[in-house]
Amino acid sequence: MEQPLLYRRLRDLVAIAVVAVFMFPIFWWALTSIKPRHAIFNKDEVVVFNFEPTAINYKVVLLGQSRSEIAIDSGNTFGVGGNSSYDSRQTIIDSMIIAVGSTILTTFIAMLASYAISRMSFRGRNGYLNWVLGQRFMPPVAIIVPLVSMYKTLGMRDTDNLFMGYIGLILMHALINLPIAILLMKSFFDDVPKDVDEAAMIDGATRWQTFRKVIMPMVRGGMAATAVLCFIFSWTEFLLSLFLTTTIRTVPVKITTFVTSTGSEWGFISALGTAAIIPGFIFILLVQRHLVRGLTLGSLKE
Repeated sequence: MEQPLLYRRLRDLVAIAVVAVFMFPIFWWALTSIKPRHAIFNKDEVVVFNFEPTAINYKVVLLGQSRSEIAIDSGNTFGVGGNSSYDSRQTIIDSMIIAVGSTILTTFIAMLASYAISRMSFRGRNGYLNWVLGQRFMPPVAIIVPLVSMYKTLGMRDTDNLFMGYIGLILMHALINLPIAILLMKSFFDDVPKDVDEAAMIDGATRWQTFRKVIMPMVRGGMAATAVLCFIFSWTEFLLSLFLTTTIRTVPVKITTFVTSTGSEWGFISALGTAAIIPGFIFILLVQRHLVRGLTLGSLKE
């Protein structure tokens, strides 16, 4: 039965309003990133569109240009001078290395673990699943002190060894994302009938061949959905990156350094924040074909 036209129009308006509410902070963030300083800190009125757009904030943050030189050339007043402290090019590279590395590691381990849990029965299986989920409930701040001590003892601080600093943070991001990745991937494997595994092994395939050549292509969408979530969680993680690294600075940690003794540099903060959205957006575009399938996998039961 077709729904009344008025009901459909009202439903569409409500959907548009809900999306607008969630998108407005991102829109305002992007708008602030192209505002000149006097428009951002205008005390007399809220400046929305009545300003001349500028790329100064992006030039300082993404191109490493000196804010003082740009101020002289453009005639804008930036307040105090500054040179390389706002340059975030290395920060974006660090965040990309850590996010991509931890996503690959987490997805690989989660695939193996979740397939084993989904297909194999063993004593304490349900208790193990609850234990895995419980690891996600534990806040990182509860273990940050022993972690810092362990990292220092093992020589994994980036001040001692830069390469080990990257490895250590990748391992930690993978560790905190692994529980949710395992539980998510298990649900995708559960949606594939076990008869598929049995048929493949009857035809002579080993367990590993069945997993790699038969089951994995069927849960490709679930892998994409899991990878997207792991990437976003790693890209936006703050606490572990703050305490476990000194030289390596991820985007969330770098943004906090823009709060200075003279105030918050909202232009630079919004420019870096807006630019930080782009890698995640590109990553989602690359896997969107599998992502839609992964998010709807299991929603319909025969």
